[in-house]
Amino acid sequence: MMFGVLLIYFALLLLILQIMPKVKTNRVNYPEGWELIEPTLRELQAKMREAENDPHDGKRKCEALWPIFKIAHQKSRYIFDLYHRRKEISKELFEFCLDQGYADRNLIAKWKKPGYERLCCLRCMQPRDHNFATTCVCRVPKHLREEKVIECVHCGCKGCASGD
Repeated sequence: MMFGVLLIYFALLLLILQIMPKVKTNRVNYPEGWELIEPTLRELQAKMREAENDPHDGKRKCEALWPIFKIAHQKSRYIFDLYHRRKEISKELFEFCLDQGYADRNLIAKWKKPGYERLCCLRCMQPRDHNFATTCVCRVPKHLREEKVIECVHCGCKGCASGD
């Protein structure tokens, strides 16, 4: 008799728990090793905010975005180097940084491929963004260029070809 009452009680309790909404918190669980990279990422985020709020008087429309692209590249390269080159952070922390938007997952995926180790941004390799369906001028190796000083229109890069 007592066992049947307990069984009904637990069944009702499970039913109530399934109906009630789960409590969500805004707190993020940071993986182990986060405290090592957090100061650098916070510093880069502060630079990003400063670049976003910087007045762009006297600059061309495209030049106003160049500092933002540069800082985004720095953040992604920092996390990429920590995981792939120096092996100082765990895979869990690397994936956490990608999921939280601290680094560009697609840009890092390109850096792993041969010929794209120094790619500055994804727009520079997309043919639809350029004349004659080619890649950006910054992707041309320096020894093959006619002009020696060149800046990319999209991100301000002066050369990200792997052969440089």
